[in-house]
Amino acid sequence: MQLPPADMACYNRLADLPYVEWRYWVTTYLSIIQIIISIVLTILILLQVKGGAFGTSSDSSVFRTRRGVERTIFQLTIFFAFLFILVAMAAVLVSRV
Repeated sequence: MQLPPADMACYNRLADLPYVEWRYWVTTYLSIIQIIISIVLTILILLQVKGGAFGTSSDSSVFRTRRGVERTIFQLTIFFAFLFILVAMAAVLVSRV
């Protein structure tokens, strides 16, 4: 690996970064992404209607199909839960390398 000249102070390619610095930045970005996904996932879970606000439900347990916005929120919740698991696995793999 050949280092850039000293007058190129703004030279910052990912391939030329030292290994420790690269791992630090990837871990930082994955942590930020994980926090954002967890906030979105929490909001989506709280928005799902299952009887009432914050889990208070009535005695009628009638099963019905999800339609419209409720179905979209349900599918987004599944997607963000899967994405959260993938980001968490990636963070563990990067930290162990």
